[in-house]
Amino acid sequence: MTILLSTLNARYAHASLGLRYLLANMGALQAQTRLQEFVIGAKTADLVEKLLASKPRIIGFGVYIWNIDETTRLVSMLKRVAPEVVIVLGGPEVSYEPEQQEIVRLADYLVTGWGDVTFPKLCAQILHGPQPLMKIHAGVQPPLAEIALPYTHYSAQDIAHRLIYVEASRGCPFKCEFCLSSLDKTAWPFALDDFLAELEQLHARGARLFKFVDRTFNLNIKSSLRIMQFFLEKLAAHPDDPVYAHFEVVPDHLPDALKEGIKQFPPGSLQFEIGIQSFNPQVQALVSRRQDNDKAAENIRWLIEHSHAHLHVDLIAGLPGEDLASFASGFDRLVALGPHEIQFGILKRLRGTPIIRHTEPFKLVFDAHAPYTILATDRIDFATMQRLVRFARYWDLVANSGRFVHTLALILADAPFARFMALSDWLYAHTDATHRIALERLAALVAQWLATQGIAAAAASAAIGGDGAGQSLPQQHGRRHTAASAVKADSALPRRQARHLAA
Repeated sequence: MTILLSTLNARYAHASLGLRYLLANMGALQAQTRLQEFVIGAKTADLVEKLLASKPRIIGFGVYIWNIDETTRLVSMLKRVAPEVVIVLGGPEVSYEPEQQEIVRLADYLVTGWGDVTFPKLCAQILHGPQPLMKIHAGVQPPLAEIALPYTHYSAQDIAHRLIYVEASRGCPFKCEFCLSSLDKTAWPFALDDFLAELEQLHARGARLFKFVDRTFNLNIKSSLRIMQFFLEKLAAHPDDPVYAHFEVVPDHLPDALKEGIKQFPPGSLQFEIGIQSFNPQVQALVSRRQDNDKAAENIRWLIEHSHAHLHVDLIAGLPGEDLASFASGFDRLVALGPHEIQFGILKRLRGTPIIRHTEPFKLVFDAHAPYTILATDRIDFATMQRLVRFARYWDLVANSGRFVHTLALILADAPFARFMALSDWLYAHTDATHRIALERLAALVAQWLATQGIAAAAASAAIGGDGAGQSLPQQHGRRHTAASAVKADSALPRRQARHLAA
């Protein structure tokens, strides 16, 4: 073995699709190349020891916003104890503004952008000459037909225990300035027959959890329908061994033909990630986001009422031009539509994104360290932004967790944002924490807060007792029921969706 491809994933369940693309395209070097993935949070010295155990000549690291700090420490230690090992970097976090990054200074080479062709070529030069003269190599973007697909490089262990990431296309035609995909200008589809043949092989090997990383799955409806038909056929043929598919969709583009396909999916087999980000037209225009808000709302409502799809809908706080009242209004509008989860995100300045052009006009202040979260704007000061950060964390613990499905209605009542902000402020005042709050304690705190809002103790207790959180509390009135109890313990669904489904 001569070449190691490595990265630090956010969780074990996240297998790196990018590294598998590199491995698939190594050509003559593939036989001397292998993957070695890790998870963030491990001790740097332990990772260095494991990487060096196989005596690699080259180590290529995938660098992302979630692993940049730990990967920098890892590269630093590698260059101290094994300076002869050549370090090559790639990935979105180092593809932009490389001159500002310590990890780029430490490494030997950097491939920016697409690495499918450029990384193997660079490795061949390092190993066999002539030696590369430049440190930074701009990735060549070949036609997709020339890129070998990576799916055979998912191992049996991956298929058994991890999400299988796939993509039917690369790129995005939209220009949302907070997103790196805004730089793509367009989307490029892979040959659909070849892609579906790869899905067929994955399914035959036992893959059941498929997560599409396409930014705009429903852009080409004909392709979307064929892919959905693939999954519907698998569901029909194997009802006792169902597949689960996750797609990111454009919210205001849901024609009738796609709706007919969506309606055929049974519960627990389909999830949509839907980016709303903001309902404020002025804010949308500022960040170059094209979206028909009324049509998007209509489509979300249709999906809730006429499909079994699990909906995960995104909002972003801290966008230029949006104040607290505007964000609260959008949040309340989204809550009223009833998606299963609202991902309350805080704006981040991804390297290379055009959002930076608004820094001066809107006094955007970003954290200098990853993940470069917005700290303040001219409309939302630092203290208020901190309250929003805590709101987002508590929302994840209470609303998105699926453990307070019935209680949430009592919490939100007729003023969702204001009420949950009040709960968030109260929880922080009483815990001084947003992490590592035991479920039993959280359930008790929510019950206490409901009491301060005039909710009768019996009503609060009944709601919490009927939720997943209720399993952590003492039995009430001789009855103990959890929303999760209807889901089989060995369910292949992500636990969060399983709880929502059971409720």
